[in-house]
Amino acid sequence: MSTTGTTGREAACPDGARYGQEAADRLLRAATRSGAHLIAEAALLVQGWAVLADPIAGAVYSTPAAAAAEGVHAAAAPQEHPYCVQRPAAGAVLVLAPGPAAPSEHASHVATTTAALLEVRGQRAAELRGEQMRLHTTLVRLLLAGHITAVADTLGGSGHTHVTVYRLTGADVPTAHQVLWRAVRPSLAPHAEACTLLGRLDGELVVAELHHGGDDGRILRLVSRVSERHHLLAGMAGPLPLAEMPTAHSDAAAARHSATPDRRIVPADAVGASRLAPLLPTGPYARWAGAVLHPLSTAQQHLLLVWLRTGSKPRAAAALGLSAGTVRARIRELSRLLRADLEDATVRAHLLLALRAPAPADPDKSEHGDGDPARLEALPAGLLDTEAVRAWAHGLVGGLEPHLRIALTCWLRHHARTAPAAAELHVHRTTLANWLTQCAEHLAQNLADATVRAEVHLALKATRTGPDDPAALPRRGGRTYRRL
Repeated sequence: MSTTGTTGREAACPDGARYGQEAADRLLRAATRSGAHLIAEAALLVQGWAVLADPIAGAVYSTPAAAAAEGVHAAAAPQEHPYCVQRPAAGAVLVLAPGPAAPSEHASHVATTTAALLEVRGQRAAELRGEQMRLHTTLVRLLLAGHITAVADTLGGSGHTHVTVYRLTGADVPTAHQVLWRAVRPSLAPHAEACTLLGRLDGELVVAELHHGGDDGRILRLVSRVSERHHLLAGMAGPLPLAEMPTAHSDAAAARHSATPDRRIVPADAVGASRLAPLLPTGPYARWAGAVLHPLSTAQQHLLLVWLRTGSKPRAAAALGLSAGTVRARIRELSRLLRADLEDATVRAHLLLALRAPAPADPDKSEHGDGDPARLEALPAGLLDTEAVRAWAHGLVGGLEPHLRIALTCWLRHHARTAPAAAELHVHRTTLANWLTQCAEHLAQNLADATVRAEVHLALKATRTGPDDPAALPRRGGRTYRRL
């Protein structure tokens, strides 16, 4: 990709300062074209290969392409590649591997000049980045508001049909935004196969990848690396049709609430992935769910699903882009439509089961008219009373010591609020917190996940042999307890 007709022989036999100036001129001309041309010219001048390696994106530019992997490895482990010349450049690492005929002084001069030109290009890009980032944020907001045509016109009528959304939170979001921007190198060029928008909304980083129904996983890999490096938690939703961008946006937030330091990015379709639902008899389960949810629209069901997955009304409000008061009012109205107390832990667990049920094969058979209508307070006979469900429940919560089982049941009944549960149990909050840690270790479950808590609640009910009453908590003296 050379911009001049200089031969390899001339490159190998520099004539002091004259050739040094000629090499600098060639690099400068290449830098005015693109970063890729600059790296290609550097590789030609040293008669070897050149790679610009980013710690997140991997090889940004590579000449030849086959050298990309070796260049990234050399940047990560320079002691294993002593023959390479390395220079920091624009937040990345420039790696040059000169050919045998290239003098070391010449390779060092090329590396230093190339790195300086990359820094200049990086500074110029940084000057323009602020405006570009604001444009991206505006386009994300327009998509959330449903202005798909306006966004498509801005993108040159690219015809993208689907979107995958990532929502990231953490203390280092501003830095992560800059790093991810450099790694993704977003472009709004028309007719591209995919377009990635990165916006900062309300203190979180939103990544919207627009494509034609599928992607190659590149953005997912970059988001995963950035999340690990900057200790962020992320949720992912999609691909969904572009018109359903608000749904993908809220689903990604709901998924993020299930993320942990051990699993920093969680797909929305993995949230609430139930081990119980596949064990239920499909026909009765689907008919009951269809009858229960019959009074609700699709939008109302989605609001309930986000609320149940996030575990609280304020979190659901943030995920849905609504005020907490609006979410509370809508849930009160849905409670009236469902004729159920949605503050009851069992009702919530049953509702989550209903929302995850398959569609009934024959909707007309769902009883939502006269007769005995389906209710959320109690499941139909035989739905949970099967050998498979009992085996699942015992496998999940079996073996819990009595005081742990009672404490866990009480805590779940109080919707994972430690203070009121500790007060009912007459133990200190620290004691209850320690017990809950023991429960999580015994169950090997993430009790911070609202959907996990719902299934644990149902498993406790299915295996209950006594009242699991706080009054039955084994004690010895004051507020202590004894093991049975």
